[in-house]
Amino acid sequence: MLDLGCGGGRHAFEAYRRGGHVVAFDQNENDLADVAAMFAAMRAEGEAPATADAETVKGDALDMPFDDASFDRVIAAEIFEHIPHDTRAMAELYRVLRPGGLAAVTVPSWLPERLCWALSEEYHTNEGGHIRIYTRAELEAKLKATGFEIGPHHHAHALHTPYWWLKCAVGPGDDEHPLVRNYHRLLVWDMLQAPRVTRTAERLLNPVIGKSVVVYLRRPHRGTRSGDGG
Repeated sequence: MLDLGCGGGRHAFEAYRRGGHVVAFDQNENDLADVAAMFAAMRAEGEAPATADAETVKGDALDMPFDDASFDRVIAAEIFEHIPHDTRAMAELYRVLRPGGLAAVTVPSWLPERLCWALSEEYHTNEGGHIRIYTRAELEAKLKATGFEIGPHHHAHALHTPYWWLKCAVGPGDDEHPLVRNYHRLLVWDMLQAPRVTRTAERLLNPVIGKSVVVYLRRPHRGTRSGDGG
């Protein structure tokens, strides 16, 4: 499995814990160093099966250093909104996924993201920030044009949306504002304890204000793009 744009590595860690052969890929050396350290700690503590393995690789999503059809699964979480040439990155994702392989792509949902942009210019103009807002239809159209078969979708992380609205309202860099700090504590408590009340609330709110939209894809066994053998 490839965790494309792995960031802090949470998806890579879970895949490794479940027995996968995992590659955490990113261009940020500091993030990759932290992910590699966590992989090593997980191995030392026996948190992953002995048959699993995990590594980090540094590189560019527009030109990945992997052979064609290298991966059975790819996760690309919250990366395409950062990339000017998003369709080139989608083509690279398609290339490294084996025919019949599955991918999960997530981007910020349109409504929560639009409000973040309205509340704070800094949120989307800082270096490495979000440069576009997708509708789900636009995202799926680009992925379909790349050659993917589009599968189901859902929304996630509704409880995170008010946190980002608060951050944008008080200033994205002000993590010590009492409203932001206290809401962050609530999110940490929720992630650690997963109480029924917040899990139920998030499930009900996800279709309305879910922070992310998740789209599932398959690379066809026979290519559908021009020149891809279809």
